[in-house]
Amino acid sequence: MIPRYSEPEMARVWSEDNKLQTWLRVEIAVAEAWAELGVIPEAALPAIRAATLDTARFAQLEAETHHDMIAFVRTVAERLGDAGRFIHLGLTSSDVLDTALALQMREAVALLDGDLVRLEDVAAELAVRYKYTPMVGRTHGVHAEPTTFGHKLAGWVAVLRRDRERLARAADEMAYGKISGAVGTHANVPAELEERVCARLGLKPEPVSTQIVPRDRHADFVTTLALIAATAENIATEIRHLQRTEVWEVAEPFERGQQGSSAMPHKRNPELCERICGLARVVRAAVIPALEDVTLWHERDISHSSVERVILPDACLALDYLLRKLAYVLEGLEVHEDRMRANLEASRGLIYSGRALLALVEAGMSRSEAYDLVQGHALAVWRGEGDLKSRLAADPRVRERLPPTELEAVFDLQHHLRQIEVPFARLGLG
Repeated sequence: MIPRYSEPEMARVWSEDNKLQTWLRVEIAVAEAWAELGVIPEAALPAIRAATLDTARFAQLEAETHHDMIAFVRTVAERLGDAGRFIHLGLTSSDVLDTALALQMREAVALLDGDLVRLEDVAAELAVRYKYTPMVGRTHGVHAEPTTFGHKLAGWVAVLRRDRERLARAADEMAYGKISGAVGTHANVPAELEERVCARLGLKPEPVSTQIVPRDRHADFVTTLALIAATAENIATEIRHLQRTEVWEVAEPFERGQQGSSAMPHKRNPELCERICGLARVVRAAVIPALEDVTLWHERDISHSSVERVILPDACLALDYLLRKLAYVLEGLEVHEDRMRANLEASRGLIYSGRALLALVEAGMSRSEAYDLVQGHALAVWRGEGDLKSRLAADPRVRERLPPTELEAVFDLQHHLRQIEVPFARLGLG
């Protein structure tokens, strides 16, 4: 991912230096486990534990060998003297690569979970603050019935909580290492060694591995990242719609000195939310190659490797970035309650047509007759011919069924808000 869309903490996780240090961590854990099993001398451990990596030498050897793991092992071993012969003992490259990758993924998950916590917290605070702030609910982009801005936000809280659960489950699916050799048969490394190494690193041993950890785990993880990105895109898209000039119910932050257009000084564009939506596509685009990586030849080929070097860092970096930007947007969100009220009333009572239909049915009119009656007046309102309440009040068929007080109750906004507490109680929000 380009630096423009990379936060420092996540960039560190996927940096070359952190990758190599994580490889070294795995190699040290393997050496310690071999020593416990009596295969290598305890006297070799102090030097191995203190091992460092000469990155210049590593780059030189990689250029010569065209194999990063061989270059890594040689670079480490060269500085260890006799103890160097115990580095990578019995291992194949993927024993280190896949086990280390699981550790990197765990680091990435910790950051992503922190992003989701921050986002959920601010969404929850806004949901409670605007619990009773009425606004029009829209279906198909058209005014439907009244809702509240807090109710909309409560829905975001609920899905963000599900996303945290999804991420935790996917992280658990990724928390597997393998130290099982070239085709996974433990021919040169006993299963006990694998179990000791994984326990040291806080991982579980892959139950049945080949040369690699099966890639369905990685595909599941990437798919989860895409789902989380879809949540962020959904929220950002809603804010974009609500920021349209004709709507103007909310607006993302606009800082002092910020400029929205090189040609039109008046512009306040939802550029952060648009950026979030764009980067969600990048995360989502990683799903297909991740799924295609599941299918490999026999006990392993290398076709997945080049793909993962791109999609795993980029998906994590893009998701981390867009979640942080979305939290920033919500933290500084402008909420225009006056516009919400104005838009609520803009359709001249049409949003109460459902209540009118039910009231007439409850008063004894057939549903089809009531529907046709209300719809006829509603279509007239759409044409600009008055408002729904006045038209119904003037209709003798309505007056015959509904006294003025009952008709008045049909257009009572509070009726639509009387159970707004339900989702908040279910979420445990104040």
